[in-house]
This record gives sequence, structure tokens and C-alpha cells, in this order.
Amino acid sequence: MPKMKTHKGAKKRFRVTKKGKVMRMKQGGNHLRRKKRRTSVYRHAVPSEQKSTLKLVKQIAPSA
Repeated sequence: MPKMKTHKGAKKRFRVTKKGKVMRMKQGGNHLRRKKRRTSVYRHAVPSEQKSTLKLVKQIAPSA
């Protein structure tokens, strides 16, 4: 049976830490930034933990 290939979209969006947490960037941080407050722009720059998609990301991106 051939190897499972990594889903490239998931590889770009999610990162798995050493402890197994799935980290992602918040959406909407780069588009139309001049209309947004500075605090909301900075809030989008910090990665956040994504608990709900852990199982899905492990299936889609086995090598991540």
C-alpha cells in the first residue's frame, strides 16, 4: 500500500507542537488591515491552540 500524502493546505495552516497540540493562525488578519483597530490586528498575529481539529489534522497531515 502506498504512503499517505500530506494535504498541502493543512500543512500550510496547521502546526503540531512536540507535545501534540495543534496550533493555527487566526483568520482575517491580513485582509483590509487599515480598517481594523491595532489591537485586533495584533491579536491575529499570535497563534492559538485548536483542540477541535486535532484528530482531523492528524489524519490529513500524518507527517506534520
